[in-house]
Amino acid sequence: MYGVRPAESAPSSLARDRTVTPSKTHLVLIPSYNPGTKALETVQAARAEWDPVWVVVDGSTDGSAEKLCALARTDPGLRVLVRERNGGKGAALLDGLIAAQRAGFTHALTMDADGQHPAERIGAFMSASTAAPGAMILGDPVFDTSAPRVRLRGRRIANWCTNLETLWAGVHDTLFGYRVYPIAPLIEVMQRSRWMRRFDFDPEAVVRLSWRGVPLVNLPAPVRYFSAAEGGVSHFNYWRDNVLLTSMYLRLSVGFLVRLPWLGARRLARAASGGN
Repeated sequence: MYGVRPAESAPSSLARDRTVTPSKTHLVLIPSYNPGTKALETVQAARAEWDPVWVVVDGSTDGSAEKLCALARTDPGLRVLVRERNGGKGAALLDGLIAAQRAGFTHALTMDADGQHPAERIGAFMSASTAAPGAMILGDPVFDTSAPRVRLRGRRIANWCTNLETLWAGVHDTLFGYRVYPIAPLIEVMQRSRWMRRFDFDPEAVVRLSWRGVPLVNLPAPVRYFSAAEGGVSHFNYWRDNVLLTSMYLRLSVGFLVRLPWLGARRLARAASGGN
């Protein structure tokens, strides 16, 4: 890690009044880059559902780091790590994952700072992870009318590519970042790759973990896209990020072909045992 500094925290009456029991194994991990006005609301909603919550500020320049650090100083269940330079979602998460592993945590629920992901589903996802600790718990997004059509069309293509390259392991959505990961195998696959640091993190993480034999569980989760008037902020660039995804799938196709005999044998064994 580079340029990461933790914010100090201190107890407060608000934090002491929370009824959420702190977890020693599972934490919520939120990467944040110029998230706009939704960041504090998102973090507070997550804290109302889980303890602890960590935020990794990824070189933000909108003043959100100072606000989040101020919030952390009043809440011992919230920790803020600040990266001096922007490195991308995956880079921010990797810093947070390494710090979490060093602190003894085994699993991390990742969610975005922009308010799109449902804090009220944190408990259900953590319970599913506790029941299947070796699995990744993947959010299966339930879209409303706020979802841009162009994004939905792009997801269908990405989902097809992911399921092809995992030999139809059963991934319902490859781009939805609301997930619980086992920390150790995720760190291992990320440290072996120079990629997975930006928008390519979510789909490549699923593919590489599936290749390693990490099972998956899909759970529904509502998602909402906020307009600019509602405080919504999007850093998605249609051309740049789609080129990144296309090049990622081309890169992974080589690994897929190399692993195809093993993936096929695993799928046949699963089918023979009554699995999907």
